[in-house]
Amino acid sequence: MSLDTPFPWFGGKRQCAHLVWERFGEPPNYVEPFFGSGAVLLGRPREPRWETVNDLDAFVANFWRAIKHAPEEVARWADGPVNENDLHARHAWLRPQREELSRRLEGDPDYHDPKLAGWWCWGLCCWIGSGWCDPKTVGPWVVEQGQLVPGGGGIERNRPHLSSGQGLKRQMPRPDSGRGIERRYPDVHHGRGVCRKRPDIKRSARGVNRSLPYLYTGCRGLTRQQRIVEWCQALADRLRYARVCCGDWSRVLGPTPTVHVGLTGVFLDPPYGDAANRDNALYSHEGTTLSGAVREWAIEHGDDPRLRIALCGYEGEHNMPDTWECVRWKAQGGYGNQRAGDNGNARRERIWFSPHCLDPQRPRELSLFGEEE
Repeated sequence: MSLDTPFPWFGGKRQCAHLVWERFGEPPNYVEPFFGSGAVLLGRPREPRWETVNDLDAFVANFWRAIKHAPEEVARWADGPVNENDLHARHAWLRPQREELSRRLEGDPDYHDPKLAGWWCWGLCCWIGSGWCDPKTVGPWVVEQGQLVPGGGGIERNRPHLSSGQGLKRQMPRPDSGRGIERRYPDVHHGRGVCRKRPDIKRSARGVNRSLPYLYTGCRGLTRQQRIVEWCQALADRLRYARVCCGDWSRVLGPTPTVHVGLTGVFLDPPYGDAANRDNALYSHEGTTLSGAVREWAIEHGDDPRLRIALCGYEGEHNMPDTWECVRWKAQGGYGNQRAGDNGNARRERIWFSPHCLDPQRPRELSLFGEEE
């Protein structure tokens, strides 16, 4: 059942997915309120029964919904070479669509945009660091006079017109104001580098631009484009019966989507809080108290025998009851590995498991259908 994630994600939990399933076992129901790249769900070793996933980011929800309904279309738009001009042009086109996309996803259960999903996924694989499609990241271009077309989606913008200054333009220097251009050049005194993100052209680049994994023997001998289609189709099959939600995390943690279904595994991976001393620019949607609110929910429901809860965070971020198990694990590190010295954050990762999670050293009895007795 295990599949690889289709794009890189800050705080992705692919490296620790096996730890989660060792302690969750095979609960018939699974809920993940902060889905992101879906590394833990995709790393599930056996076929599920009921799954509910959620993410507040409309781009994330649209990608997974589009994968379910139109995997071939998503694959077509996600496939393409790394091109810096394409990267920044698509970034400028995608950014202003977030709000309208959220409304459409919430108002129409069948709505999905394969082109938007494919370009968003492609950009994540090319972009270096944080800021892809983040409203706070402007970049070297500014979209002027863009307006959403009712019923048509996307951005309708005028083409560049030199006499009127309309359309898509790159800000030019203004020596008289002393402000210079919007894109800043390297500052050798402070070592901050450029504001514009360069595309990731290394062989280690993850996602659709890396060497695609062989999902099964039938993929051998296929062209690159065919392998991407097979990958997206495999993701669509995996999510066939998963409910993909877009909204507040607490919506999917009520009794109806959890304990009313049966024994439920709940994987909580919220944006790390201020106590973790993490970079505040890593997430598009967050709040300074979100991590603490999630922790309070986990402690309140941790003693329920119908729930097996995993809470992620950095060392010292969560003060959990003694009945919870704290497990160390080391993250891959991402681009943090490229800086000088040791990437200490990769060694600060912790997962707290609630009291009713399984002991991985103790064998358990499974039913005929792979569920726990």
